[in-house]
Amino acid sequence: MRTERLAADAASIARAAEILRRGGLVAFPTETVYGLGARADDGRAARGIFEAKGRPPGNPLIVHVPDVASARALAASWPADAERLAHAMWPGPLTLIVARRPDRVADEVAAGGPTVAIRVPAHPVARALLEAARLPIAAPSANRSTAISPTTADHVDKSLGGRIDAIVDGGPTAVGIESTIVDVTRSPARLLRPGHLAADTIAALVPLQTTAGVITAPGERAPSPGTHARHYAPRARVALVPGAAVRDEVERAAQAGSRAGAIEHGSRTAPGPHAEFLPADPAGYAAALYAALHRLEDAGCGVIVIAAVPEDPAWDAVRDRLTRASAPA
Repeated sequence: MRTERLAADAASIARAAEILRRGGLVAFPTETVYGLGARADDGRAARGIFEAKGRPPGNPLIVHVPDVASARALAASWPADAERLAHAMWPGPLTLIVARRPDRVADEVAAGGPTVAIRVPAHPVARALLEAARLPIAAPSANRSTAISPTTADHVDKSLGGRIDAIVDGGPTAVGIESTIVDVTRSPARLLRPGHLAADTIAALVPLQTTAGVITAPGERAPSPGTHARHYAPRARVALVPGAAVRDEVERAAQAGSRAGAIEHGSRTAPGPHAEFLPADPAGYAAALYAALHRLEDAGCGVIVIAAVPEDPAWDAVRDRLTRASAPA
């Protein structure tokens, strides 16, 4: 399959929408990461996502829609907490899990379960594509399963080129990590994946139960995307260590014959040419993280040493990504 590379202009968005309507696969930018889209009402189209990504069938997909009314149309019930969060946070990097209407969302999208994850993205290209397609679009991150999420069209092409129909190039994404996921099928609502929107922001609007990292066992249906132990991971072995230990860990890996890279924030200690220094604030760090991992992977690093981030709740989303990226394969 030849993957078309499309610009983010009106003609290209119309072309991408036509591909989606006929059941094809299109990668496109959101404010978080690039998503791999297919129509959410078509099981065959949704299966294409799982095949292209090598994604386990028990891992559900997030459905993207243009507005709150479109989200309600996919839901068998729409709790008051969903309405409150949607009006406060959408468009934006928040995903809500609600009971689904089986006639509107394919079983494959929901991994055979009774719920659906829904988001209204803020990125102008994503919004234009949704308006042009006039369909709910299922779209997980546009990369091979468990690999580093893409924040540029080049990242998508590296991972999925030749496996999908088209990529809409809207430049680098701004947020850089995936959306916060909240299950509103129960009360209090439950935080299933930390993201750009912090737990305390959500808890100010609705009663919220937080958990210390949901882990889905292999072979089980996940309650939401992003809950398997290993995720967001480069091919290299990732060593998550205290900041003071980064230099020693890099030198130890090099002495063992591995090309070693490093990711630090706050202070620079790692030797060698493959050291990435990220912003010391959580939002800036999150926006830069996946691109740094891609650069180190592309440089052929066999080991990537990452300085642990603070335990402060503001870093919860970043810490979640680093913990899963460093989990054993």
